[in-house]
Amino acid sequence: MGTDQGACEAALREAEQRLQAAVRSGDVRALDLLLDDRVVYTGPDGSTSTKEEDLDAHRSRVLAVEVFEQLDLHVTVVGSTGITRVLAGLEGTAGGQPFTARLRYTRTWVHADGTWRVLAAHASAVPDLG
Repeated sequence: MGTDQGACEAALREAEQRLQAAVRSGDVRALDLLLDDRVVYTGPDGSTSTKEEDLDAHRSRVLAVEVFEQLDLHVTVVGSTGITRVLAGLEGTAGGQPFTARLRYTRTWVHADGTWRVLAAHASAVPDLG
């Protein structure tokens, strides 16, 4: 990956932006490239889902995120491992029901084969303090 910390962090920041755009647009092909085959997502309710379950939810539009507004982003890179912490406001539908949420995502990324991929992700609900 090279030794330029700033370049590594910029590449991870850009991968995070591509992930958010893919979630917003329901781009299953882009998500497939950005998610490691072993990825596990833990939702705010403690439930977990695999890569295929996540892709299926987007593919079938069971999960449709119309708004993914990044409010804050922190990026950390150590070697070939990266962490993104994102605070975001989301709006969309899940299981046919509309939702609005303010979530903090923590994603663990691995850099392999020249690209960043999400290996683990967790989202926690954040109360709206405003």
